[in-house]
Amino acid sequence: MENHIKVSIKNLSLWYGSNQALDQITMDMPEKKITAIIGPSGCGKSTLIRCLNRMNDLIEGCRTTGEILIDGQNVYDRRVDAVEVRRRVGMVFQKPNPFPKSIYENIAYGCRIGGINTKQRLDKIVKESLKEAALWDEVKDRLSDSAMKLSGGQQQRLCIARTLAIEPEVLLMDEPCSALDPIATAKIEDLLRDLKRDYTVVIVTHNMQQAARVSDYTAYLYLGKLVEFGPTRQVFEKPEAELTERYITGRFG
Repeated sequence: MENHIKVSIKNLSLWYGSNQALDQITMDMPEKKITAIIGPSGCGKSTLIRCLNRMNDLIEGCRTTGEILIDGQNVYDRRVDAVEVRRRVGMVFQKPNPFPKSIYENIAYGCRIGGINTKQRLDKIVKESLKEAALWDEVKDRLSDSAMKLSGGQQQRLCIARTLAIEPEVLLMDEPCSALDPIATAKIEDLLRDLKRDYTVVIVTHNMQQAARVSDYTAYLYLGKLVEFGPTRQVFEKPEAELTERYITGRFG
């Protein structure tokens, strides 16, 4: 069965002022799969995923050309509301960034902004989101505690739950485990495998073993260009480009 393409990037280029950060990127990300984006520091990985939810719009002097289609709709179309794009395309950052509020309010916050205010509805969303993020059993008796009291790994799962609460279709993860210990990292990786049943996940990672373990597809970026993209196993075991092979075998980057 052919996978439905959820995100289609066509000839995407991006400049910060006169500095070109992305150069003619074209790739298709299948629905309900995990796509990993790998490459050395400064190659454009984070810039690329920030294009998917138009976060780069917030940077002065940033300019893009090309298209990003989600279910066939160009998110850069003038008629498309950037705020709605960010609801459909949720983002989890490198360092856990919970709000200085209770665990409950961290999850409920985005829902309240979206106009959901009944306690019954919020209770249900908070519980479901925390369950989806594999955190409910650890925090269900302390929802009124400050989120700042959680461990780093729990804070990151809380941030994932907070993102899930607004029901995105695509989940972007920008090095979500780089600040975590191996045990917390393993929990997040297990969680990613569960989440792809319902979401299309895009993960930026410096950790090639992680990309090999969790992703279905891998894109290798170098100096703002897409060097190779394909099923993860193929990219890691039989890369087509010599640059990819050199990076994966650790001879470079």
